[in-house]
Amino acid sequence: MRHLLRTPAGIAGTLLVTLMVILAIAGPLVWGAEAERIDSAVILQGSSAAHPLGTDNLGRDILARVLVAGRLSLTLAMIATLIGATAGVILGALPSVLPRRAARLVTGTVNALVAFPGLLLAMFTAVIAGLGARGAVLGIGAAIAPGFARITQTLAASVAGADYVAVARMLGVSRWRVMTRHVLPNIAEPLILNLTQALGNALLALAGMSFLGLGVQPPSFDWGRLLFDGFGRIYATPAVALGPAAAIALAGIGFNLLGDVLARAASRRATPTDAAAGRAVPEAGELGEPDPDAVLEVRDLTVTFPGGVTPVRGLSLTVAPGEIVGLVGESGSGKSLTAAAIGGLVPYPGEVSAGRLRMCGADVRELPEAECRKLLGTSLAMVFQDPMAALNPALKVGGQLAEVATVHQGASRAEAFARAVDRLEHVRIPEPAARARQHPHELSGGMRQRAVIAMGLMGAPRLIIADEPTTALDVTVQREILRLLREVTDETGAATLFISHDIAVIGELCHRVVVMYAGRVVEELPVEELASGAAHPYTRALVASLPDMETDRSLPLASIPGRQPSPAEVPGGCAFADRCELASAKCAELPPLIPYRAGHRVACWEAK
Repeated sequence: MRHLLRTPAGIAGTLLVTLMVILAIAGPLVWGAEAERIDSAVILQGSSAAHPLGTDNLGRDILARVLVAGRLSLTLAMIATLIGATAGVILGALPSVLPRRAARLVTGTVNALVAFPGLLLAMFTAVIAGLGARGAVLGIGAAIAPGFARITQTLAASVAGADYVAVARMLGVSRWRVMTRHVLPNIAEPLILNLTQALGNALLALAGMSFLGLGVQPPSFDWGRLLFDGFGRIYATPAVALGPAAAIALAGIGFNLLGDVLARAASRRATPTDAAAGRAVPEAGELGEPDPDAVLEVRDLTVTFPGGVTPVRGLSLTVAPGEIVGLVGESGSGKSLTAAAIGGLVPYPGEVSAGRLRMCGADVRELPEAECRKLLGTSLAMVFQDPMAALNPALKVGGQLAEVATVHQGASRAEAFARAVDRLEHVRIPEPAARARQHPHELSGGMRQRAVIAMGLMGAPRLIIADEPTTALDVTVQREILRLLREVTDETGAATLFISHDIAVIGELCHRVVVMYAGRVVEELPVEELASGAAHPYTRALVASLPDMETDRSLPLASIPGRQPSPAEVPGGCAFADRCELASAKCAELPPLIPYRAGHRVACWEAK
């Protein structure tokens, strides 16, 4: 509702749809008798005070009939939409669970139906099913189904390759159960949002069918039938046709506006708010004074998803100019979501809350959207783990880099491209002018990662967030990228947040280390103390699991027993207690992150 009432389109769509629903409910009750009352004294009368839209060939008031017809019009549109959506969803989801040949057959059928004009398909179906409301509803449902099938097929294809679907198939789960339990629930939201727009289109299409004489037949009437009856008199008494035409137009516009606003609201990225999911945020006094020297200052950052899933819980950190802070932890500890929350990239329906989120001296939560985009676009450089996902495979590398300068700096295309070539040369890509004219797939993995770093350098970044940028690279290229990141930090004086699960890389590159476990920061310490001065049992276990030249290779490598709890299962106390040898009864209470030594904080009751 917040998104609906934020824009003029949302307000207009909500008001129109609300009005139509009220009309459908109350219309027949209030004006039903008037709509059916025959008065031979006023047959085919034009607009008057008693009959604003005139009367029909039996003397019935057309305005009353327009108001009453809303119920049948909306009801038929809803039925047609449900028929089309149900058939389309089933047809579109089948290829994700059927054998290859059957899936190709279904896909070919969907492609053929999409290529067939919808109105012709509706008319053909209506003629076969028989003239009248039933035939029109089936015809419009048949016309809607291919569009839903295509959308469902596209969405289901992205889910069908997921590991949980492969596991279900391996366990022998039936295809029908895979589709209904694993595929459809994960694509339901965009399909439901599309229903609103489909309902508006169905309403317009049904009115068109009735106007052509293929829809509702007398004595029943909907808006399309009333438009058909009054069209012959449009030049003599225009009001008799304009009334139902206005009702059709307003209803169609209302549902389409509402669907468009809902779809855009659902695709919005989560932005930091003062509270999420009813969670209390500390007062400004409790957070202390802002650090004027910090490029990035985060206090009590929390990311939540529906169902009680909280991957990041009360995280606080600061990064100073020229400093490289390492964020380390097992996969699933919340590192990447922390980076996404800072950059405003948490996907819907995630909610981000923070007691404080300052970047380059500005509170991101208080900036207008345009200023926030400019700040993130020019002062923040994001380096992702998979450069092929960060670079558009359909566009050339130079054009993608140049976009930063044209959008955020107002540079011309020639100036932006020249700067892109300069930035590629800056990160030591050979033949930068030639590489700028190539697509991402024509570059090696190391070159693509350098190109992503160069994209961040197109502006004047004051904060660099590198989210596991070397995980997919071989050791030699990994060392080159790490050296490049250090050089870029030293040259620009930017603050750098380096995210990795490799504690050896963190120890080599960073100045300070922040250790995360189950969404919380459990320790923060200088990198010099990492090897021998770690206080938290989890940090010590991470360091101990790292082999070195003195490790006895005849023995199994050290590991941490058990597993990290999922974001929906994090206990109220210390999340590491089940895997910790030092755990005591006190660990059932959540330990605070408190000073341990100078520049060293730890969240553990048993820290030694």
